[in-house]
Amino acid sequence: MAHSKARVTDGKVTYPPGVKEISDKISKEEMVRRLKDVRLLVACCLADIFRIYAPEAPYTSPDKLKDIFMFITRQLKGLEDTKSAQFNRYFYLLENIAWVKSYNICFELEDSNEIFTQLYRTLFQVINNGHNQKVHMHMVDLMSSIICEGDTVSQELLDTVLVNLVPAHKNLNKQAYDLAKALLKRTAQAIEPYITNFFNQVLMLGKTSVSDLSEHVFDLILELYNIDSHLLLSVLPQLEFKLKSNDNDERLQVVKLLAKMFGAKDSELAAQNKPLWQCYLGRFNDIHVPIRLECVKFASHCLMNHPDLAKDLTEFLRVRSHDPEEAIRHDVIVSIVTAAKKDLSLVNDALLNFVKERTLDKRWRVRKEAMMGLASIYKKYSLQGEGGREASKQISWIKDKLLHIYYQNSIDDRLLVERVFAQYMVPHNLETTERMKCLYYLYATLDTNAVKALNEMWKCQNLLRNNVKDLLDLVKKPKSDASSKAVFAKVMVITKNLPDPGKAQDFVKKLAQVLDDDERIRDQLETLVSPSCSCKQAEVCVRDITKKIGSPKQPSNPFLEMVKFLLERIAPVHIDTESISALIKQVNKSIDGTADDEEEGVLTEEAIRAGLELLKVLSFTHPVSFHSAETFESLLGCLKMDDEKVAEAALQIFKNTGSKMEESFPHIKSVLLPVLQAKAKRGPPRQAKYSIHCINSMFTNRDTHFAQIFEPLHKGLDPANLEQLITPLTTLGHLAQLAPEQFAAPLKSLVANFIVKDLLMNDRIPGKKTTKLWVPDEEVSPETLAKIQGIKLMVRWLLGVKNNQSKSGNSTLRMLTAILHSDGDLTEQGRMG
Repeated sequence: MAHSKARVTDGKVTYPPGVKEISDKISKEEMVRRLKDVRLLVACCLADIFRIYAPEAPYTSPDKLKDIFMFITRQLKGLEDTKSAQFNRYFYLLENIAWVKSYNICFELEDSNEIFTQLYRTLFQVINNGHNQKVHMHMVDLMSSIICEGDTVSQELLDTVLVNLVPAHKNLNKQAYDLAKALLKRTAQAIEPYITNFFNQVLMLGKTSVSDLSEHVFDLILELYNIDSHLLLSVLPQLEFKLKSNDNDERLQVVKLLAKMFGAKDSELAAQNKPLWQCYLGRFNDIHVPIRLECVKFASHCLMNHPDLAKDLTEFLRVRSHDPEEAIRHDVIVSIVTAAKKDLSLVNDALLNFVKERTLDKRWRVRKEAMMGLASIYKKYSLQGEGGREASKQISWIKDKLLHIYYQNSIDDRLLVERVFAQYMVPHNLETTERMKCLYYLYATLDTNAVKALNEMWKCQNLLRNNVKDLLDLVKKPKSDASSKAVFAKVMVITKNLPDPGKAQDFVKKLAQVLDDDERIRDQLETLVSPSCSCKQAEVCVRDITKKIGSPKQPSNPFLEMVKFLLERIAPVHIDTESISALIKQVNKSIDGTADDEEEGVLTEEAIRAGLELLKVLSFTHPVSFHSAETFESLLGCLKMDDEKVAEAALQIFKNTGSKMEESFPHIKSVLLPVLQAKAKRGPPRQAKYSIHCINSMFTNRDTHFAQIFEPLHKGLDPANLEQLITPLTTLGHLAQLAPEQFAAPLKSLVANFIVKDLLMNDRIPGKKTTKLWVPDEEVSPETLAKIQGIKLMVRWLLGVKNNQSKSGNSTLRMLTAILHSDGDLTEQGRMG
């Protein structure tokens, strides 16, 4: 490399172009800069000399060599400023000494360790993100030659490298960490014995004074393992020994370290070192609680990154799921659920069952975590369909299990089930059609106990909604001792439906006072509990009420939390008029064969059956939501279908919801009445029954409509035609019970002469002998069915008479009992079918 040089001519110094003459007028700063340049140029010249003489040393004096290399090292500090005008010369210096391995000359010097250590420190200090790959490469070349070609690596020199792996230093200078990492990878085989010796001194012999890094040994082991596992070939067996230490803290540190090493994504440690893995698994049963807790937390990372190890973990997690420590049972759930939410295939059925079991844990925190975990898994793989049909099938039991929890006595459990249902099973924020489709297929796939639980949930919510409505009515009444007592009684009823009734009582009292004082909140709550409140209205009301009660200055507000709980229970977030209409359309799709039943994994017949049952249940709990012309017209269409079950369900729904049809939907009434009358006369027995009850509950002039049905049936009974006798007997029996004042007298002679003497006392068909105690309905003979309906007619007639306060009721009942007991024929025939 050519350097600019000043020339001496006739006693005068000639300076290169652009370089000022040195004189007493030059500034101190300029003088320092020039001296630095001179030092740099001298260092470059020395490097050139070493390159020329390589591999021999140009100087033989040990002291002189030390001074020269310490001088060159100091000049390398100039590499730090990559924008300096002299940076290229500093790079030339680095490149030159790295290329010819100039520092290797120092191996024979007594002070070689001091020289090497200073060089390493300097390079780790100056490396920064302004350096390109060439600078990085030359630094690694220079340092690696010293380790690979030298006879030894001192602890001081090793510390100079390892200190850059300590988390605090790593975060402070990422480039120095990368440099150390590259150096260790390059020199793994040569430096491994010195690393082993260091850890042996600290871990096995307890000589922490050998290095300032002794307190960071576990951090260093982790970093070294991540860099190159071969660096720790002889160190890992020492960790197995430490896992059995009598010192709790020491065992905990090793467990934390190995958790990271075994759980790392690309780690093969468990397969490579099975004794260490088995020893680690043994810590799941450690006597020290923090160690067991650490092992359980590790499980989720292990399951996610190494599903092949799930089999090894399963038994240990089973034991820990029954751990006496609540925190450990809780974290077992968290670990399993976290892995399952990432990919369901990562957890086996046994692991999911551990979570299932914990839904009945004695501690609320554990039960809650288990329930919420299962709910989130269900939503992801069943509701959202991630993982396909197989995944959905694997966790199909979750929906039933979650609803079964509603049978628990704890109000906290029941409230959480309601929240899970609204947020995870049938999310209330879904669009109406999608929400009802979700509810429809959920209901169709629930087991019997889960269906009962869901029905009970709607019943309880509806009851609480009515209690809040009653409280609002009481608050609006003029103040008096009686009204105050009534308010307090209602407060106590509502309190039982909230968590922590002791505290809730004071909060509900406060709410009653707020309702009395704040008309806006009162109006919003009245809208919310109104049977006609829509789901969208409910969201607005809940938001406005909580906003009005809440205070930004009070981040923790127990009163507001209680109000939220109450609103959450009573707000109609799923069912309104629009929802019912969408649900009926979904049922009709299944009936028409245009629904996605098979894609949803449900047989069409099961979907229809469940859909009709769902509509019947909702007609009890949300009758006003059926009050729309569209819904009633759809039900009319169902009523005219040939499918008996569909028509029967439609009748039951009309019975439950049609109380205001005459005044609100007269056009529906005019079409419905003739259909009901026809079914009461000639329809299947169950449809005839519900038709009569529909007329009874829906029409004001029911007596006229009843008379129009009664007369032709009463006169047209023919005992010779047994099959056609069943529906008339059914209808007449319900007429007698519902309108005794109208039909008690006309039916008296019918009961005595036709039912008892003719139908019941005479056998027209020989009975069939059987050993069965009971037979299916379809195997029962028409005569037996007719006699059963005759008996039912008598009982209903007597009940009607009794309810009408007739004196002859009891005596007639005694008379019929005597008649029935006087002849065993009927009982025998009924039993034999």
